[in-house]
Amino acid sequence: MSTCTTVSRSLDEPVAATAATATTWLLLEQPGPWGARALTSSHLDPAVGRALERAAHGTGVRIALVRRPGPHADRGGSAVRQVYAAHTTPGNAWLHGATTRDPRQLLDLDFAALGRGDHRTFGTALGGTRHTGGPLALVCTNGKRDRCCALLGRPLAAELGASGVPGVWEVTHLGGHRFSPTVLVLPYGYAYGRVEAPAVKEILRGVREGRVVVEGCRGSSAWQRPGQAAELAVRSAAGEYAADALSVVRTDGGAPLWEVTVAHTDGRHWRVVVAQGAAGPPRRESCGATVLGTPGRMDVIAVRELTAAASAR
Repeated sequence: MSTCTTVSRSLDEPVAATAATATTWLLLEQPGPWGARALTSSHLDPAVGRALERAAHGTGVRIALVRRPGPHADRGGSAVRQVYAAHTTPGNAWLHGATTRDPRQLLDLDFAALGRGDHRTFGTALGGTRHTGGPLALVCTNGKRDRCCALLGRPLAAELGASGVPGVWEVTHLGGHRFSPTVLVLPYGYAYGRVEAPAVKEILRGVREGRVVVEGCRGSSAWQRPGQAAELAVRSAAGEYAADALSVVRTDGGAPLWEVTVAHTDGRHWRVVVAQGAAGPPRRESCGATVLGTPGRMDVIAVRELTAAASAR
């Protein structure tokens, strides 16, 4: 039986504008096995997992579990765990790290402040400081969520780890199983689909140089899906790949048609028309799906640079 990934590839389904949305990512190291809903179905105390889900709801913070590539032996509950927080909004992108022996400490965070990009709560609650070890590459490997993530994600994570690429972690869920292997790169928050190890290395090189690789890019988690489509379209049209250069500053309309305004730090603006369509034909959108569906897709209809007068309106 075909997997959701092979079907998506055979249909040449676009990966752009399919990234999960989050202004801030909060990552907690949790060794051992993960269930489909990892915060409450791993060896993390499920009461803590449920409390973290409640605390993050509606704040723009997305919580995920991470583990080192390789064998997944579970360590004791008192082991030191790595914690990261990363804010993805251009002009204020940052990545901070901390350690903890007690995941309940994360409940002391001000999640609303984290979602707004205020890192001070991370320092106060966890003693966190700015991460100086380079960008992170998070490879989705949660086979209990979708088998493609294990079949394709785990070998990629293992290959990157074995070749000495720093900052590689396995992560619980990035969405878009059918684009496996999927990778999220922090701090800028760009997601990628159908990637191989050489592409990940180039993507990380780009992050270190402050630029975005658009090949295979699903979009920035800082924006909703119409904004993801618009920003990537402007990058390609203008040949602008500096990570902090572009921001989505306005979105008008609603499904199935939006007008998105993208601004450059140099004062230029673009208006991008984005239409919602369906990536047919009907099929299982994930390997675990029991019914057929047609995934939504974002199609860029037009990209127009605005005059100074139009930009001011």
